[in-house]
Amino acid sequence: MAKADANNRAWQRMLSGRRLDLLEPSPLDVEIDDIAHGLARVARWNGQTHGRHAFSVAQHSVIVWQIFRKLFPRSTADEELLALLHDGPEYVIGDMISPFKAVLGGEYEGVETRLQEAIHLRYSLPAKTPDKLKANIKRADTVSAYFEATELAGFNQTEARKLFGTPRGFTLKEIGIQPLSASAAQKLFLDAFATIERKRKNND
Repeated sequence: MAKADANNRAWQRMLSGRRLDLLEPSPLDVEIDDIAHGLARVARWNGQTHGRHAFSVAQHSVIVWQIFRKLFPRSTADEELLALLHDGPEYVIGDMISPFKAVLGGEYEGVETRLQEAIHLRYSLPAKTPDKLKANIKRADTVSAYFEATELAGFNQTEARKLFGTPRGFTLKEIGIQPLSASAAQKLFLDAFATIERKRKNND
């Protein structure tokens, strides 16, 4: 892991007042309000989408959670929360498109992994998402990505199918892909989190 030079700042101040260390993030410095605020202001597809507003990672995360629930209706509340938080680190490091991630390689992946683990531990989740669950969440993610690509990002259906497969059992109408304002996306994300947390408490 790269170490910050003594003269360089390796933390980010959040609106909650927390100082999150980017190289060794502590779960104690993770707050859901910071996550929601940040993700609602991070654009998917590098902002290359149609619409008055950017399509945010917060809105994408909620849609993935909704798709995940439909695909796997017997999932636990913890599994639902892992689905909602699957792009959690992006509230700090942004939504890096896959080709650029490949260029950056292991250093980027290390930062992303440590942030994801800190987020998980903050909410009493496994540090690492189990492989099978991760694959199930990815399945929901690719359904959302297909509709985002074809409806917002200028892909034709043939291109999108090659990249994301053909979504089955879902329609554009039920996905609700219309980009929201940052404040609306932030509220949507926090409402989804609150819904899952109530389910977690009821299952205790």
